[in-house]
Amino acid sequence: MDDKAGSTPAGTATAGTPDAAVILRVLRVCLHSGFAVLLLVAVVRLLGTGLQGTGWLALGLALILAAVYLLGTVLEKRHSTDPSRFDPRPYAHLWLGAVCLLWLLLIWASADFVWLAFPLFFLQLHVLPLRLALPAIALSTVLVIVALWFHNSGADGGALQLPMVLGPAFGAAFAVVTGLAYRALYLEAEKQRLAAEELRRTRAELARSQHDAGTLAERARLAREIHDTLAQGFSSIVLMGRSAEKSLDDGDTDTARDRLRTVQETASANLAEARNFVRGLQPPALAEHPAGKSAETPAENQTGSPPEDPLVSSLRRLCEKTETEAAARGTRLRCRFDLEGTPVDLPNPYRTTLLRAAQSSLANVWVHARAGTAVVTLSFLGSEVAMDIFDDGAGFDPSAVTGAAGRPDGSGYGLKSLQERVAALSGSLDIESAPGEGTVVAIRLPLGDSAAGNPA
Repeated sequence: MDDKAGSTPAGTATAGTPDAAVILRVLRVCLHSGFAVLLLVAVVRLLGTGLQGTGWLALGLALILAAVYLLGTVLEKRHSTDPSRFDPRPYAHLWLGAVCLLWLLLIWASADFVWLAFPLFFLQLHVLPLRLALPAIALSTVLVIVALWFHNSGADGGALQLPMVLGPAFGAAFAVVTGLAYRALYLEAEKQRLAAEELRRTRAELARSQHDAGTLAERARLAREIHDTLAQGFSSIVLMGRSAEKSLDDGDTDTARDRLRTVQETASANLAEARNFVRGLQPPALAEHPAGKSAETPAENQTGSPPEDPLVSSLRRLCEKTETEAAARGTRLRCRFDLEGTPVDLPNPYRTTLLRAAQSSLANVWVHARAGTAVVTLSFLGSEVAMDIFDDGAGFDPSAVTGAAGRPDGSGYGLKSLQERVAALSGSLDIESAPGEGTVVAIRLPLGDSAAGNPA
């Protein structure tokens, strides 16, 4: 039993330092084995001389010592392998005191038991604080010397011989040096064990925080995508469905058929967007015309005209769709797309951000602004790409809504979503508006050298 090593399970006490763990385990086994062997040798010699007088007392004390020592080591081993079991560490000093007292009685009964002092030196060094262990070892050494003198020549009045002093003294010195080395090795192993536990704990906390951050980022991404695509698409479907129903009530089947066709197209686009979320690819409107591929018809391509940039063609179709949806709502809105500069092959995140920005802004135009004109201008300015969405509608106070987290019904999330998209690309977003004066949403995204010089 000891109050230091007993606190750590064998084999796991020095996680990450298997060599130190093996050395400590071997030293402990050698210590306990040495004590058992020396006690057994002393008992055998005692039996060989015949049990007379104090012999029986010595044999009884030896058996009690063996039982006490074995009880302490077994309890310590059980606790080290299973910390939920009885913890003997608070009683380590009492256990050591009982062992030393029994040993003291035995050395006065027979000189053969004095050699048990050497494993006791190690126990005293390991169980007791160093300031108490060294005096205890010195006192034990003196008792060994006195016991040897008493049993060999003291009874006849003989003088103390030099070997009786040098043997125990050198043994005690060797035990102190070895014990201190064992203590240093144990403390170093314990420090490494604690460091390894702290490292595992830190890694677990880091992994957990990264997982939480990733989960929040993914939720924000899905919120942006759902708001900018599915939510607006469903709103358009509801609007077109109501318009088709009204046209049927009025007997205008052509208009109803046209509105239902728009509903089908919007539903198909929403289905493609939903599938696209799972794959994590670019928007279907852009994927239909990869960079460098023509968005025109085959007949137009055969004329030799250059292929149109996929973002440009997507924005043109978006403006046409916005006019149609506004008409279904009963609003006369003219939506125009303008292109300035020579288009370059933009990275997919840039194309996605600009398309989503146009979708969100135009949806706000025909739902909230009550505008008569809306203009989407895409400009390639060499070192940056810019997009401005202007409308001559009712306008609003940007300071009242910028950074808003949205309303309970899920609306009002557009500007926050747009700010996050633009900020992710190190771009800038400016909103100029005032009640009754229309609105301009201006987006600037910086381009790298390779993108700026690579025409689509």
